[in-house]
Amino acid sequence: MTLTLLLSVVCADPLAAGDHTRELEFNGKSRSYAVHVPAKYNPKKPAPVVLIYHGAMTNANIMAVFTGLNEKSDEAGFLAVYPNGNGNGKLMLVWNSGGLRGKALNEKFDDVAFTTKILDDLATVASVDPKRVYATGISNGGMMCYRLASELSDRIAAIAPVAGTLAVPEPKLKRPVPVMHFHGTADKLVPFTGADERARKIVPFKSVDETMRIWARLDGCPEEPAVTSLPDKADDGTSVTRKCWGPGQDGAEVVLYVIDGGGHTWPGKPKFVEFLGKSTRDISANDLIWEFFEKHPLK
Repeated sequence: MTLTLLLSVVCADPLAAGDHTRELEFNGKSRSYAVHVPAKYNPKKPAPVVLIYHGAMTNANIMAVFTGLNEKSDEAGFLAVYPNGNGNGKLMLVWNSGGLRGKALNEKFDDVAFTTKILDDLATVASVDPKRVYATGISNGGMMCYRLASELSDRIAAIAPVAGTLAVPEPKLKRPVPVMHFHGTADKLVPFTGADERARKIVPFKSVDETMRIWARLDGCPEEPAVTSLPDKADDGTSVTRKCWGPGQDGAEVVLYVIDGGGHTWPGKPKFVEFLGKSTRDISANDLIWEFFEKHPLK
């Protein structure tokens, strides 16, 4: 531990239950993240952390409302951390999730290093369990989860991207990273079949199927998944199929929830605007994600 970090640990005021915003200086710029501390948080007991990455052109506060993960944080006891991306002002923010072109690439935003900075800062004001640090996110934020798993696998125990596929050209893991992925077949913003010619000029992201094949191989999982059709409980124009590759190396799993008819939405939560498409009520992403994370601490 460096002297600066040690002094910050000693001097920083611990976070109380509730919502907080932390400001950081990173690479000469002011960056920030929001953190929700659950009511049941005990500073004497290290708590798990879930990093929650917003999509492009939104921010941390919108993501908290969009996902409802603060409520899950209160129920389960994890620290819900919402990093803010880079961009113009406080709303039009993006992540350098790998393969990104334009401002994020030209200015070389290092959002992996920024995530490391967040985790180091959080440890100065909260009791964190380093073996239970996870990441989820939607769209560009889901792609960012894959980049973190590719480049920060020694700190990120497992990831759960929603509507965001692999954009890193050649992921190289230090250890197998379990993945739970959610994706709608009618997603118009991040199509299930991958980036079309227009999208490739901005973010050349891979298809869902290719992303799953690559990650199953990286995690040492079988090539063919176990497939389960889930009960169609809600009359919402969607149905859900679960595909599971694994267990692989060190017990890693790759799990995909295919939402037939689903759009660019957070499963179990209402869609924000009509053009995002249908949101399934057959499953709760929040419940499934936390259940998955609990199974996969860092080994």
